[in-house]
Amino acid sequence: MPFTSRRLRAALLAAASATLVAATLPPPEPLGIGDPLFPYLGNPGYDVLNYDLDFTYHGDNTKPLDAITRISALTTQRLRRINLDFTQGTVRSVEVNGAPAEFTTAGEDLVITPDEAVDEDARMRITVHHTSDTDGKEGGWVRTTDGLAMANQADAARRVFPSNDHPADKAYFTFRITAPARLTAVANGLPEATSRQGATRTWTYRTRHPMATELAQVSIGDSAVVHREGPHGLPVRDVVPAADREKLEPWLKKTPAQLRWMEQQVGPYPFETYGVLIAGADTGFELETQTLTLFERSLFTRPEYPGWYVDAVMVHELAHQWFGNSVSPRTWSDLWLNEGHATWYEARYAQEFAKKSLESRMRNAYLRSDTWRAAGGPPAAPEPPTPGQQISLFRPVVYDGSALVLYALRQEIGGSAFGRLERDWVRIHQDGTATTEDFVSLASRIAGRDLSAFFTAWLYGRKTPPMPGHPDWRSEPPKAQRPSPGVTGPTSSAVPEQTARQTTPGDTAWDSRHRPGSVTAPFLMAPSGDGA
Repeated sequence: MPFTSRRLRAALLAAASATLVAATLPPPEPLGIGDPLFPYLGNPGYDVLNYDLDFTYHGDNTKPLDAITRISALTTQRLRRINLDFTQGTVRSVEVNGAPAEFTTAGEDLVITPDEAVDEDARMRITVHHTSDTDGKEGGWVRTTDGLAMANQADAARRVFPSNDHPADKAYFTFRITAPARLTAVANGLPEATSRQGATRTWTYRTRHPMATELAQVSIGDSAVVHREGPHGLPVRDVVPAADREKLEPWLKKTPAQLRWMEQQVGPYPFETYGVLIAGADTGFELETQTLTLFERSLFTRPEYPGWYVDAVMVHELAHQWFGNSVSPRTWSDLWLNEGHATWYEARYAQEFAKKSLESRMRNAYLRSDTWRAAGGPPAAPEPPTPGQQISLFRPVVYDGSALVLYALRQEIGGSAFGRLERDWVRIHQDGTATTEDFVSLASRIAGRDLSAFFTAWLYGRKTPPMPGHPDWRSEPPKAQRPSPGVTGPTSSAVPEQTARQTTPGDTAWDSRHRPGSVTAPFLMAPSGDGA
């Protein structure tokens, strides 16, 4: 048989074999890792090691970006199909280990069928050429006055790039952003290179620590990048609208001192850099994207926000770099560990530097705790978010309601043991994920006694337990709440807690909410008469 005929016959046999295998596979279906609150997020069968993301922005933030997502992963089982979380963009082609692969969609998953199964314990390389849409209606890209920024919490990274979009699977990231040369592009981590090609420039950034997909950040715009030095020579990099550079400097220069204060509380800052990204966008929230926290410009420019309040918001987001970013939740039901701790340090900072009483704030939280639990579930067993409103997961019970648990714990085990617990927690679990059970176990070990009963009552009880050291504290019984207009479903009773705060400049009677739909809303509750 001639050589060319043998090659043709082999190719036909391989194609027929692949068709037969594909025909024997069950229909593609969306998968998940079984998170109680987001069961469709994440995918079984592999552990992502690295994301290499390539975005090309053409200068119009209403148009999709061209993108290439490269994923390096280690398989944990033999895979005939590979599911990635991805919705909204258009997929143009897919390769697995350098070979073209078939692909389709199922639910909100991109389902890939390589020509050959990928064995267990094997390195796997996936390349997806796709678009990245910028409508931002349900998270992902946020349109700013001069470009784009990213807001992926809790489940919106899948709207930006194909991924294993769950914090249980952290990975290293490399970003390459190509944009018109007149603009500036920044991302998580440290800059590695820039290059210019005619009218465009490409920026490369790389993280030195693993990161959850919800914490990815890319900003493209007419930005000024301001550099300064933090504790121990830490590079501090702030990214702000160029026109506001001088106006925002009084706030930017506070970050090194805030970093030092947090290090005094819990130990060394866990990442390679830090800074704030101030965006010209009305998001209704601030977001602790890793090494580069996203803030709305209006937080720093609206006169009705007192200086102490803005300072506390900045510390809330900074605290997340330890609690939520370095130590990430294993499941979304562990969210109280993120927000409770960030709220705790925000409140402690407000007490130390603005004389806003921590005890008064916690007593106020205790008063409302039963109402919060009735509306959104206990701190470690939150109700699922309202369908189509994933941001509704971020209710008062995971903020002040969870900080109240930490206050009760400190009352129970004493300040010295509590301080050791906090430092050991972020040291032991640095760069990893952890669960509520891990926290309970560590607290019990440090306290020298079993705290299971204490935590069961405080974290899972529908009624708030008695406060150690404050037998006179009382919690108001839950009041019937009317659903907000247009909101339906079993969790709609939580929505009224997300309504906007009404106040006047200089008012000290801040109530327990930030702005509508706040993701990392610091629930500052300084009672009237608690100081200016």
